[in-house]
Amino acid sequence: MALSVTEQLTQLDAARQLVLADSGLYPQIVQGILPIVGANARLELRRWGADFLAESFASPLLVSQEKERLSIVILQTLRELLGNASEDNNVVKSVIQAAASIYALVLRYIISNPHDSTTWDRMTAIKANVFRRWDTASGGIRVCCIKFVQRVVQVQTPGVIADPRRPEQNEVSLALVPLDHPLIPRSRLEPEALGLLDRLLNVFHEETSDAILVNATLNCLGTLIRTRQNSASKIINTILNFNPLKQANSLTSPKIKVQIKSMEKTTRTVLMNVLRRNQEGPFAGRIKQSIERLVTASSEIFDEKSRKRTLASEPTDGLDNAKRMRLGAELPQRSEPPSIPPGPISHAQLFTLTEDKALTMFDVTQLPIDLIVRITVPVLHRIEQPAVDAGVDAVRSRYLALKNIQAAQLRAPAQPLGEDEEDYEPDFEPTEEQMLNETSNLPPEDPPQLPPDLALGPFKLPPPPPLTPAETEQIGKGTISRVFSMMSVLEEPSTAKRQKPGLNRLAGSNYDKDAWMTVIMRLATRASAGLDEDTADIEEDESDGTLARQIPTPSLSDGIRETLWKYIIEDFRARIPIAISWLNEEWFNDRIQSQNQSGQNAGKRPAAQNYEKWMLKILDSILPFLDAKDKVLIRFLSEIPVLDKRVLDRIKGLARDPERVTLAVNALYYLTLVRPPVRELCTDALEDLWRNYDDAKAPTAKILKKIRPKVLAEASSNTQRPPSTDGIQSSPAGDGLPSASVKGEGVQAPANAVAAAG
Repeated sequence: MALSVTEQLTQLDAARQLVLADSGLYPQIVQGILPIVGANARLELRRWGADFLAESFASPLLVSQEKERLSIVILQTLRELLGNASEDNNVVKSVIQAAASIYALVLRYIISNPHDSTTWDRMTAIKANVFRRWDTASGGIRVCCIKFVQRVVQVQTPGVIADPRRPEQNEVSLALVPLDHPLIPRSRLEPEALGLLDRLLNVFHEETSDAILVNATLNCLGTLIRTRQNSASKIINTILNFNPLKQANSLTSPKIKVQIKSMEKTTRTVLMNVLRRNQEGPFAGRIKQSIERLVTASSEIFDEKSRKRTLASEPTDGLDNAKRMRLGAELPQRSEPPSIPPGPISHAQLFTLTEDKALTMFDVTQLPIDLIVRITVPVLHRIEQPAVDAGVDAVRSRYLALKNIQAAQLRAPAQPLGEDEEDYEPDFEPTEEQMLNETSNLPPEDPPQLPPDLALGPFKLPPPPPLTPAETEQIGKGTISRVFSMMSVLEEPSTAKRQKPGLNRLAGSNYDKDAWMTVIMRLATRASAGLDEDTADIEEDESDGTLARQIPTPSLSDGIRETLWKYIIEDFRARIPIAISWLNEEWFNDRIQSQNQSGQNAGKRPAAQNYEKWMLKILDSILPFLDAKDKVLIRFLSEIPVLDKRVLDRIKGLARDPERVTLAVNALYYLTLVRPPVRELCTDALEDLWRNYDDAKAPTAKILKKIRPKVLAEASSNTQRPPSTDGIQSSPAGDGLPSASVKGEGVQAPANAVAAAG
């Protein structure tokens, strides 16, 4: 029996309450309701489904990974709902809101799956449908379209990568799109986003502004200003040039007044938020002026109280002469400041404007400074401006008069000392003609030397002094030590997060502990490859001029290798993978350097081979600490690039310890199985253990029986053959006893050992 629409809505509401209580049920509920709320369902069901999808993908309870997966599932349903031209407005609004929420998720999915063209075609169809409705639909739908356009602009423009080590938590933007992506090339996404931004800002240039669209656009632009610095200047300039009060006049209806007030308030709020985030930015001054202009203009237009006439101002310091003339009252006349006495005066006399001798005799320096401040500030507030101006003018006139007197005294001629009264002649003023004649007889004066023009050029900091090799080495060691100290802070990558992309993997792409170790290894091996040759001195043989020997000098690469070796030895069981990776890098670098030098002249010394040196050093460091149950040795020997006889000799040396005989035998046997190039060397090492180490005869005999049975067969035949007297000499004492001198390199094995081995 089919359920009614009411019953279906009741069940759908119950499902909604379930996911609100437990967000883990979102995947099952979303996939379960899609057939019920599709494009062919009843209107009530379509409304509920569209609202639920918009609410689900905007909810923070649903994790981003599930959102990304479910967004691919609902794309076809959203496309079908928008494809109906006569669809209900409420359904269209909710569908556009859901599309705005999933657009970034779909783009992230397409970045990781560049060959899924079907999913991107569906998203493109939804985007084109929204753009067509932007200019022709009703107001509510257009508001939703503006929000969708804002999301498209934000996603299709380059953003800031906050943490390159965790790309899954970075904001989805054009910066994450590869340059060679086949479905979403950058050359197509960014121009589309910039065109949509221009179309979005066009609402501020229209002659008649729609308050709903303007407010919706302003609310969306705040996010773009905060997250997209490249477009922030353009957006802020557009908002500053926008005047929300341009439609206000005396005949404005109350409805239009409310709309204008809302646009003015929204504009002012957006500008204040921008100013609050960056108070020292280049637009801070213009934003402050724009906010003040909006506040002043709004109060003048909409504040009725400001339009009323204010009361006439009355005089506060006396009676007005024009209005109170008939009363016979006169304004109080201010006394003129006293004149300064003749002769030299002090600073106190220069600034004293009162004739009260008691005040002039008072020593103000006896008062504490805080008391003077508390007295002076209120007194200055009570003094009227005309009185202050008169006092300043009086002090200025006194100062100018004193300055003129001093200048006149300096220009007066000095009386010569010791002259008699008979030589006195009265002064006379020379005429202008006499002055001209005297000046014409003077020698010409050199023109004054003017200082050359000083032109300020571009300021450049002087280059730092060059570092000595010792300083360079010390700084390099400090840097490497800091990097290694960070290793203890970084977490080990979990096995669940490790990806195994095979041969196409990128070294150091996750910015975790392994990535930093890869950087350190390659700094030690590749960074200075070919440059360390200059750091070694070569001595020449005096006899024939050939290269005698090389004197190595320490380099930064060797310092990194030494630190890396110490880091591995500190916990070699846990860090043996680091040692294997490092030795692979060293072997690869040695091969490359050898190939590069193969075509050069023979007189140049060969490149240093670091692989053998550090491989043996690591092996010598870990062998003393291995026990019989350690599997670290087998892994190390099986994964390093090259083995030689020196390595196998060190492995055979483990057999000197009876407890570690099994470890040495198992390691050599494993190498014979998995490393064919060294199979013969390892077999020879096992044979040597069988011949020369009594504790190793039993385990090695079992292995030699499989891989080299002729050794046991020859030993068995030798034990059955009667002893020859060719190699036996008589004892010097002549007692007839044979001596222990036997011909041959090795000691013959006893028969019981051969029997046991068989």
